Amino acid sequence: MLEVRDVNAGYGRVRVLRGISLSVPAGKIVALLGANGAGKTTLMRAITGLATIHAGSIALAGKPVAGRAPEALVREGLVLVPQGRLLFGDMTVRENLEMGAFTVDDRDTWRRHLARVETLFPILRERAGQMAALLSGGEQQMLALARALMSSPRCLLLDEPSLGLSPKAFGTIIEAIQRINAQGIPVLIAEQNVRRVLRLADYVYVLANGRVEVEGEGKRLMADDRIRASYLGMG
Repeated sequence: MLEVRDVNAGYGRVRVLRGISLSVPAGKIVALLGANGAGKTTLMRAITGLATIHAGSIALAGKPVAGRAPEALVREGLVLVPQGRLLFGDMTVRENLEMGAFTVDDRDTWRRHLARVETLFPILRERAGQMAALLSGGEQQMLALARALMSSPRCLLLDEPSLGLSPKAFGTIIEAIQRINAQGIPVLIAEQNVRRVLRLADYVYVLANGRVEVEGEGKRLMADDRIRASYLGMG
C-alpha cells in the first residue's frame, strides 16, 4: 500500500534521513522504533508532505505522492495523527471531528463516518459538546484518532501515540489500533514503547541516526538478545 524507497529528507537544506526504505503492505501494522532524534517523526512528516524530500520516492497504492501538498495527500487517503495530537483545544469534540472530515463532500457520508468513529470510541459521543482541551490524555488521543478516521484514510500514520499516556490509557489506544486495522486500514506507527509495539506490529523497522539499522518481524526482533540489547534498549 505505502512504499518508501531510498528517501533522503529533512528541513530545508538540513538532511535528517538518509536512504530510508520501507513498505507498509495492505492490511498490516508496521512499526518504526528508535530513540529520540533517530528520525521517526521526520520520516512521518516526509511521507505526509511536511518535510523536504531531497531524493528518493514515496508511493501510495502505486501512485507517486512525494512532493505533494499535505491537503492533497489527505484527499488521497494518507492521514497522519501527529505527535502531541494537536487538537483544536478551544473547539468541541464534535467540531474537531468535523474538521477531520473536511474532505467529505456530502452529509450522508459524513454521518456514516461519524457513526463509525463513535462506535469505535463511545466516550466521544458522550463528550460531543465538551471542549477538547478538557478531555483526559487518553480521551484526547481517542479524539485525534477519530478525527483522522473521519476522512476515511487508506493508510493511517501514528506518531508517538503513547506520549503522555498512562500504561492503561495506551493499552486502550493499542486495542483501538487493532480494531482499526481489522477494518482493513494499514497502519504505520512510530513509537518508543518498544515492548507494546513489538507485540502489536507485523513488521518493524529500527531507525538510528536517520537510517534503518535493523528490520524484521516483531517476534523475531523480540527473541534476538543482541538486537534487544543493541538497538531496543531491552538488554
